[in-house]
Amino acid sequence: MRVNLILFFSPSSSKQKKKTHLFSLLHQITMAMAFKMATTGMWVTDECKNSFMEMKWKKVHRYIVFKIDERSRLVTVDKVGGPGESYADLAASLPGDDCRYAVFDFDFVTVDNCRKSKIFFIAWSPTASRIRAKILYATSKDGLRRALDGISYELQATDPTEMGFDVIQDRAK
Repeated sequence: MRVNLILFFSPSSSKQKKKTHLFSLLHQITMAMAFKMATTGMWVTDECKNSFMEMKWKKVHRYIVFKIDERSRLVTVDKVGGPGESYADLAASLPGDDCRYAVFDFDFVTVDNCRKSKIFFIAWSPTASRIRAKILYATSKDGLRRALDGISYELQATDPTEMGFDVIQDRAK
């Protein structure tokens, strides 16, 4: 990105004032560009929101895997797991060389013999994925989380051991 900057100073301005003013302007421009880059996120499709609501309220999905289409800048549904599928099926559906988001509906029974359900948000960023994809997924994560209301816990994983079923069980307690 190229920025042309033209500054006008009065002839009586001191050299120190000019430097201070210039640094202040450069700082403001840098901060504005950083803010624009941080807020230029992805758009979450209605399919993502609707699938999540079906999982949350109707229990027709056990998990949903989301991906970012870099060309259209949309977060879309990559895979949906049926109600009979397990956490192992979710872990197997995540690629080993690309980032993804996933939500998992974890059903369990408490020590008081009460049935409960907690929704986990998983940010999958394997070490073998491209750096550009890691940055894209990291900066877009909060936007997707805000669109999916009702997430209980969040996990960030770079390899399968960081998101094992034992980790899910420990977090739900």
